[in-house]
Amino acid sequence: MMSQISEVGDKPKAVPKRIATLGRAGTVITLLVLIYHASLNYIYFGEGDRMRWIGFDLIALFNDSFFMASMFFISGLFVRDSLARKGWPFFLRDRAWRLGVPFLVSIFVLVPIAYYPSFLRYHYPGTTDFNFFHFWWRTLTVGPWPSGPAWFLWLLLALDVIAAAVWFVAPWLIEALGQLIYSARNRPLLVFLVFMICSVASYVPMALAFGDGSWVELPHFPISVQTSRIFFYALYFFTGIGAGAASLKVGLLSESGLLAKRWWVWGGFALLFYGALLGFVYVRHTGIANLDAPPLWWRAGYALAVSTFAAAMVFTVPAIFLRFPNANWRLLDAMQPSAYGIYLFHYIFIIWLQYTVYEYSFPAVIKFAIVFIGTLSLSWALTVMLRKIPAVARMI
Repeated sequence: MMSQISEVGDKPKAVPKRIATLGRAGTVITLLVLIYHASLNYIYFGEGDRMRWIGFDLIALFNDSFFMASMFFISGLFVRDSLARKGWPFFLRDRAWRLGVPFLVSIFVLVPIAYYPSFLRYHYPGTTDFNFFHFWWRTLTVGPWPSGPAWFLWLLLALDVIAAAVWFVAPWLIEALGQLIYSARNRPLLVFLVFMICSVASYVPMALAFGDGSWVELPHFPISVQTSRIFFYALYFFTGIGAGAASLKVGLLSESGLLAKRWWVWGGFALLFYGALLGFVYVRHTGIANLDAPPLWWRAGYALAVSTFAAAMVFTVPAIFLRFPNANWRLLDAMQPSAYGIYLFHYIFIIWLQYTVYEYSFPAVIKFAIVFIGTLSLSWALTVMLRKIPAVARMI
């Protein structure tokens, strides 16, 4: 998905193999987004549906700890080439079309439609006679006005603007970053260790200062971001720019490179750090650490585990697809042209399907399967249909 976002405004003709391979990594992240949102209503330690399963807590923890950071990393991979080819004015014009317009459509249309079922179940005081249009107007004028998954779009656009400004003022900075990463292409373990240290530095202090669940929001407008992850996401995005600045064909992310060949090393680190995450969660839910106000040692250790796990997964996911480019990835390859649209539309179907099955006593796994399969099918079909319109196809 993110490889398509990064190639803003370009209608693909013949997609280079290396881009298609990395595109699979972005597409699988899109699938993980759907799995994450489809499972949240059924986590054991949650407040959603009465039918729950603790396995969904493990899935939610796994996804939430890395997948958005990976999306920013993959989004940055083709930024330098796009800036060099188009120039910063056309780069920003295309980014505005592919990110800004979908963001506005999302917050004004898609998000209110998606959240309407929540309103139907939990009416605000004095609003029991509201229809959708009343709800829509109240959302925009009174609030709350959430951004839903569209927060990713505005933040990615803001980071693109910063990248374009850097390119305009001092393009040598991006080139130097690219050359630095390229020079270490045969020392991926060193790159990983440095990146992991930077990941920790960008996340742990912010998590300790603001907490992992804190969000900063623009008053009366749905622009929000997780406070503790502002610098975290920026780091991953600009690291992606650097990784793609020199050469994706023969650089760090080449199919024949050591990073790809050692995919199992990064996967091993990821399992180790995820195990640490589980350990901290276990400690908290067994009462060893205060559930409502965990001590500093717990918060620091948990933040350390999140930031190291994210770094390991950002290496693991593309490494697997680069190492096995000829494996049977038919589903991902078929889904890849529609992945961006699936991301944009999925939240509508997620919430409406969760609302539809809420009253039934199906096991949590069955409800999840209905929600996930229904969401993937419907958002994919809607995207395919809308992409038949040329102007929309150039956008999503």
